[in-house]
Amino acid sequence: MQEREFWQLLEEVFGRSYGKALAHDQQLTRLDDMTVIEALEAGQEPRVVWNVLCDQMDIPDSRRWGHDHNAPPMPAK
Repeated sequence: MQEREFWQLLEEVFGRSYGKALAHDQQLTRLDDMTVIEALEAGQEPRVVWNVLCDQMDIPDSRRWGHDHNAPPMPAK
């Protein structure tokens, strides 16, 4: 997942205003309490940040990837 795709999904799944607020304010407990923006700036994979955010917000897999998106592969470790 590219960061561009992350931001598109954030807007599609959460809405423009709420998505931006989440990105700035929501602390991600599984990522050392960083916000979305902090995690991305720290070099976390966008897909990892996306999954952590969706898990924390209880977004089911059926809604997680938007209308026209397929789940991208997990990054190699």
